Amino acid sequence: MTQPHKLSSAGLVRLVAVREMSTRIRDKSFIISSVVIILLIVGSIGFQVFLSSGGDKSTIGVVGDSGTLTPALQAQGKALGVDVTVHRLDDEAAARSAVESGDVDGALVDGNAAGPHLIVKESADGSLLAVVQGAVSQLSVSQQLARVGVTHLDMPEVAVTPLEPDAAQNGQRIGAAVLGVSLLYGLLILFGQFIAQGVVEEKSSRVVELLLATLRPWQLLAGKVIGLGVLGLGQIVVIVVIGVGGALAFDIIDVPGEIVGTGLSVVAWFVLGYAFYAAIFAVAASLVSRQEDLGTVIMPTTLVLVVAFVIGIQAAGNPSGALAVITSYIPGLSPMVMPVRQAAGHVAAWEIALAVVLMLVAIALVVRLGGRVYSAALLRTSGKTKLKDAFRAERV
Repeated sequence: MTQPHKLSSAGLVRLVAVREMSTRIRDKSFIISSVVIILLIVGSIGFQVFLSSGGDKSTIGVVGDSGTLTPALQAQGKALGVDVTVHRLDDEAAARSAVESGDVDGALVDGNAAGPHLIVKESADGSLLAVVQGAVSQLSVSQQLARVGVTHLDMPEVAVTPLEPDAAQNGQRIGAAVLGVSLLYGLLILFGQFIAQGVVEEKSSRVVELLLATLRPWQLLAGKVIGLGVLGLGQIVVIVVIGVGGALAFDIIDVPGEIVGTGLSVVAWFVLGYAFYAAIFAVAASLVSRQEDLGTVIMPTTLVLVVAFVIGIQAAGNPSGALAVITSYIPGLSPMVMPVRQAAGHVAAWEIALAVVLMLVAIALVVRLGGRVYSAALLRTSGKTKLKDAFRAERV
C-alpha cells in the first residue's frame, strides 16, 4: 500500500495561497470594490475626453467672399485657439436660413455698401465675435494699406520663452502619480483588512486549530500574504492597464512614456507596501479572537497608512521639500511618497535604490519579528493577547 504524498513547505504555502485567492475572489466586498474602482477610472477617462473635446468651435457661413475672407477667418481662429469651419453661402436669404436651422453659428455677409455684417440667431458668443472681428479688421487694414501703395509688411515674429516649459507635462505626471497613490492606499487598506478579518475568523471558529495540525504558523502566514498579494497585484495591474491604456487611446496625455513609467512605479511600490503592511495586519489580528476587537488592534497601522497617504498628496505640491524627501526614505511611508517624487522628476537613482533597500530590510524585520508574535498568539483564543506575552511565550 502506497504512503500518502506529503506536501513540501512550498506546496503547503501554495495550498493556503490558492485557498485565500478562491475565497476572496468570490467575496462581495472584493467584487464591489473592484467594479467601483474600474468604473471610477473609466468615468475619469470619459470626463477628460469630454473636457478635451469641449474646446471652442465655430461654424461660420460666408456670403460674398472674394477669396480672402475665408483664409482670414481660419487664420484668426488658429491664432485664438478656435476650430473654425467656413461654409460659403449663396446670398443673405441662404445665410439667414442656415443660421435659423443651426447649420452655422453665424453668417458673415460681405459686399454691400454698409460693410460686412454678422447674422446670428440670438447673440454672438465671445469666440465667434472675436474670430469675425479680428478677420474683418485684418482685411480692412490690408485693404487700406494697399490703397496707399503698401502691399507688404515685415511683421516681426514674437519669440516665446517659457520659464517652465515642462510644467504641463510635470503636472500630468504628478497627477497620474497622485491617482496611483490613492489607488495604492485604497488597496492596501482593503487587502490588509481582508487578511486581518480572515485571521480572526479562523481563530474565533477554531478552524486555525485544524489548520495548524498540518501547517506551521509561518506557512499559514506566508500563504495568506502571498495569496491575497497575488490577487491584489492582479487587481492593481488591471486597473493601471485600463487607466494608462485609456489615457493613451484617447490622447488625454502629452507624455505617454512617462505615464507608463509612473504606472509601473506604482505597481512596484504596491508590491513592497503590501508585503510590509500585510504582515503587520496579520500579526495584529492574531492578538484578538473577536471581530469586535479587530478595529482597536489594526487602528495604529491604519493611521500610519493615512499619514503616509496625506504626506504623499502633500508631496505633489512640493516634491523636493524636506518633508517629502525625508519621508520618501522611511519604510511604510516611502510607498506613498516616492512614486510622487519620481513622477515629478526630482529623484536620483541612488535615492530610489536606498528607499527600496530600506523597505526590504523593514519587510524582513517585520516578517521575522511578526512571525514570532503570530506563532505565539494564533492559538490563544481567550480575549486579547499582549505583545510582550506573545514574545515571552515564543521564547519559552
